[in-house]
Amino acid sequence: MEDNEIPNDTVHPEVRAHINSLVSALGGYSVDSDDDKYKLGDDALEVLRDLKKWIRFYDEKTNRMDVARCLAEANIVCTDLLQILALWPPSDNDSKYRSKVALACYELMVPLTWPIEKDPETMTVNHHRHLPVLQLAQLNYKRAIINFDAAQILNTAIRVALPSMALPIGDRTARDQGIIKLILYFLRNIAMISPPPGVNYEGDESQISRSALIDAFSFQDVFLAILTIASNMGEDFRTEDVIILEILFHFLKRVDSSKLFVSEKQLNKIKTDELTAAMNKEAAMLRSYNKKGPSRHSRFGTMIWVKRENGRTVTVSGQDALLDPAARERKMDGSKTFKAPRRARKDEADKELGPPVNLDERARQQLKDFVSDFLDSGFNPLFLHLQRSIDREASHVLESHKAQFFYLVSWFLEAERVRQQANKDQKKPAQPAAEDDVNTFNLVAGVLQPEMIITLNRYLDRAYTDKNWPQLTTVMRCFTQILLTIQEMTDSGNEEDEEIADNLLSNLFYEEKTHDTIASVARTFKDQGFEYLDACTELTHTFLRILEAYSKQNVDMQVRSRRRTRKKKKAKQAEAVAAGGTNSDAEEDEDLVNPVSDDDDEADARKAEHTSQERKFNFAQFATRFLPQGVVDTFVKFTHFYQDLSPEQLKRAHRYFYRVAFKHEMGTMLFRLDIISLFYNMIKGPLPLDSSTVGKSVYKEWEELVKQILRKCTKKLEERPALFVELLFSKEKQTAFYLEYGYERQTSSVSTNPRPGAELEFKDKMLEKEAQIAIVVGVLLDRNQTEWLEWVKKTLAEAESERRGWEGEQEARRLGATTDGEVVVGLLPEAPYTVIHPSNDKCRTAMFKNPHLRLLMKLVGFERLAPTLDETPDSVWIVPGRMSAYDLKENLNMINKAEFEPPTFEAGELAEDQLRRKSAGTKAAPRKRAAFDDGDDDDILDDGEEPLFAAGRLKSINPTGDRPKKLRRKRMTINSDGEEVEEVREIDDEEAAARAKARKLKQLEKLRKIKSEVYVRASDDESDEEADKEFFAREEERRQKTRAAYGGPAKEKEKEKPTGVEKSAWERLLDGDDSEEDDEDAVVERPKQKKAVKRGGKRKLDAADLGDDEDVDMDRDDDDEENTADDESERSSSAASPAPAKRAAKKRKPSKKPVDDDGDEEMQSATQTSEKGVGDEDKGGGEEDTDDDMPVAAPVRVRPRVRAGFIVDSSDEE
Repeated sequence: MEDNEIPNDTVHPEVRAHINSLVSALGGYSVDSDDDKYKLGDDALEVLRDLKKWIRFYDEKTNRMDVARCLAEANIVCTDLLQILALWPPSDNDSKYRSKVALACYELMVPLTWPIEKDPETMTVNHHRHLPVLQLAQLNYKRAIINFDAAQILNTAIRVALPSMALPIGDRTARDQGIIKLILYFLRNIAMISPPPGVNYEGDESQISRSALIDAFSFQDVFLAILTIASNMGEDFRTEDVIILEILFHFLKRVDSSKLFVSEKQLNKIKTDELTAAMNKEAAMLRSYNKKGPSRHSRFGTMIWVKRENGRTVTVSGQDALLDPAARERKMDGSKTFKAPRRARKDEADKELGPPVNLDERARQQLKDFVSDFLDSGFNPLFLHLQRSIDREASHVLESHKAQFFYLVSWFLEAERVRQQANKDQKKPAQPAAEDDVNTFNLVAGVLQPEMIITLNRYLDRAYTDKNWPQLTTVMRCFTQILLTIQEMTDSGNEEDEEIADNLLSNLFYEEKTHDTIASVARTFKDQGFEYLDACTELTHTFLRILEAYSKQNVDMQVRSRRRTRKKKKAKQAEAVAAGGTNSDAEEDEDLVNPVSDDDDEADARKAEHTSQERKFNFAQFATRFLPQGVVDTFVKFTHFYQDLSPEQLKRAHRYFYRVAFKHEMGTMLFRLDIISLFYNMIKGPLPLDSSTVGKSVYKEWEELVKQILRKCTKKLEERPALFVELLFSKEKQTAFYLEYGYERQTSSVSTNPRPGAELEFKDKMLEKEAQIAIVVGVLLDRNQTEWLEWVKKTLAEAESERRGWEGEQEARRLGATTDGEVVVGLLPEAPYTVIHPSNDKCRTAMFKNPHLRLLMKLVGFERLAPTLDETPDSVWIVPGRMSAYDLKENLNMINKAEFEPPTFEAGELAEDQLRRKSAGTKAAPRKRAAFDDGDDDDILDDGEEPLFAAGRLKSINPTGDRPKKLRRKRMTINSDGEEVEEVREIDDEEAAARAKARKLKQLEKLRKIKSEVYVRASDDESDEEADKEFFAREEERRQKTRAAYGGPAKEKEKEKPTGVEKSAWERLLDGDDSEEDDEDAVVERPKQKKAVKRGGKRKLDAADLGDDEDVDMDRDDDDEENTADDESERSSSAASPAPAKRAAKKRKPSKKPVDDDGDEEMQSATQTSEKGVGDEDKGGGEEDTDDDMPVAAPVRVRPRVRAGFIVDSSDEE
């Protein structure tokens, strides 16, 4: 007896006692009455609020589930809450008390039905005790709510929110917003509750199935409420978009949209075919088993010895080893076990989505009608608003909402395509199209915008970089469906749709980074699950197919590539050595001349420049990115599931292997033992493809492909005996090329567009020319490059001799030419330029690549003949004709002097330490202007780092283009041109886990905020005396602050004379007196304008304080998030401008100070004096927070016209 009376210690006894007493006081059935109706307790409303406080302040604050466990054991939802809601009939909508009680019931049911998440980091022993019980309790809640006969619980919830929803969004209070969100979260919770994996539900699962949920939503008008909110999203509703998204996601996920719009007859045929295929597969398995199965004579055990080639004996048991040698070998191979290393389980996308859902006919028709209505009216408003919220990273958008958004976009796009195909199959008579008819593709145009493509590309790259595989799966599904929808538009025959589709495809394929990401996704598959594998292969197949067709139609297709223009060090060193230098020359060209930089940004700019350029797209070259062994392995892993794949999936794998083996002639990538064994088993193995299941056409295609690949492999083995060894291994690109063609790929190490040597400059830009030449000569001497010094001296001497002879000839002609005995005196004409000839090829290379020689050549006056053209090693250098023989001789003397007396520097510095590489911004050439350019340097269309928009593409603004991108870790790869290409570095699992943890913490903060705001305040008609006193006290304090801001001290300051202001001698001379009264007029005082600025700032502060003091359960900040910038700009503009009445009331005496007609200097001095006076006055006033005041421009006084000290009146100015 004592053992049976031991209390249950899962919950504290005092907590259980309090909860049970509150549940008892809530109400019950009366024993005296005969109507068996539920009777509310006297204080039922207060009891419901007390229970809500217990959940809020005990369970949530202490991270426990004790109150929820007690309420589940008391069965409060089924026994009390639903009965209370049934007491509010639909005809009694005017009863305020009933509506308050109903609202309190939903406030209690929302936290009880809130999704339970298992977080290993925060879970305690208490959670493990309560979780199984609460999960089963939530299933019972769902069953009771959607199957309650006495009242429509879901419809009653909508009735509670309907008065708040009917109000315009500008008239809703925080309480109204809270009620709407509360009811939507309740509907979300009901749609989200499902049996957890591994838990057996004791009741009838059909009562909580997806079909029952859809039937309840349709019967109780929940679908109509969802359509109403979705179609008015952005106008009457804003932050409710993510809640509607969750509701749609949880009753549409894993529903096959391809079966939704087919007729009942077609659906029965599809189900019959599926059943036939399953039965045929089972029969094939039985046939293969019966060949080796036991018979009536095999009841006795069998053991045989098999003698191997090496003489060893192997023991095999079972009569199936007696059938044939192949069976014995398979049995021996089956006995070999390999214990793979254990790895931690990973959450897969299919586990998150759940198993596929089968709907009954009634639920299918109801869902079909809802989806049709939603596509017609609510799809564009809802998903356009969601896309904008995701782009601006709104605070109410969680990380899970992004994956749900992409999943639903792909689902609805597929449903729309299926609906269009069903309408075509029904062959409806063509109706005349009205002017206002909506095109079918316009119904989903909200997600076929350039902004959506930008969002898609960004999250494709972000999810892959962060290794967020579930989100990446949904993004790939969405990408595929958008491509298929655009292809449908291309084939529609409508010119407008075809033009829009062409623009969308040009935007989709314009960024080369998108191509690289898709190729990387296909290449790096490891163990992300079948859903990820299916989405990856489907995107690869669709992307390649549509891109190939588009590139054939648009021969001049352009893509934008981003590269880092930095060559390999080895190539630079080789060129430097060939030019007569050392490896240090190449290091200078690679990085910088001076290794120590004052500015890190300049050092980064010198190391590498990020360039964005357009280039012509070559599909054949792009398709080679899908030939590496990693992509082949991805499709091989996908083909391993050939017995479970649909005909479309098998066709997808077939097209890829055909492309590799025959289109690109790289069949050697498939010549590996496991791949050949897979292909053989698909056709001739023990479990081959069944033609009756996959279709005869698909089976014949695979049979022909396998036959041709095996034949090609046999032939290649005869040609390349080395392939016998390579059959065991994966093949690199070079190895596969050699095995295919018999020779190695020839690559050129010389760049097609060589670049000249780095352009250098002097650190001290104030050096004279002689010192500059001495420094460069010193560098050449330190580097033992005297041969280039001698060549420059020789070239200068020859040019000086030639120029001196030409000048002498011109002087003789000038002196000999006379007219009437008078000598004609004039300037000499410009001499012809002298071409500089390099002594040999080595010298020519040094002229192009040696930066120090090039600097010396420019210092002595050498120039390129065509400086506007790109420089090449064959560019011609000249001595310009404007240089005289004297100039050339001076330059030669400077070189000789520096050669015999090299410069010396302090602190042991070398000559090369005085040089540095010119930055990218310094070297950038000015923009070449066209003939029609007006030459305005301030034109907004000046060439920058990137164009404002790509030519020939939709001129739409990227909503996130101005937002700075987050820095990510990059890696560099060398392309075939010898350039380093910037790619995203693959992060390891630890770093990915750290990023995922950071995202999870951020999401938890949002969840805590949302869940803590689920509750609605009690009522507006209830008063609180203490709260009223606090409110009036705060208002009185604000009034005192306002009086202090606009009181008398400001007026007294106007009369004070600012210090430090005196009359100039010129003013005293003109005025004839030294009265200080006139001096005061020269000062422009602005205390009231400064007060106006403080007033605006004070208003902002008061608004912030008011928001902090209010205790609102449902936050309304998110609703006004879109208008925040506009409101702030209006407040700042109103605060910064003083009132006109204040300015007009402030009068000043006319100034007697003389001003010239152009008196700019005197006006400027007066302005400076006025500013100084205001500053001194502020210091003397001793006001607080003067540093925060924004300076306001002083009003300009009209100056009278003055000449020689006399005021001149003009009637024109009146």
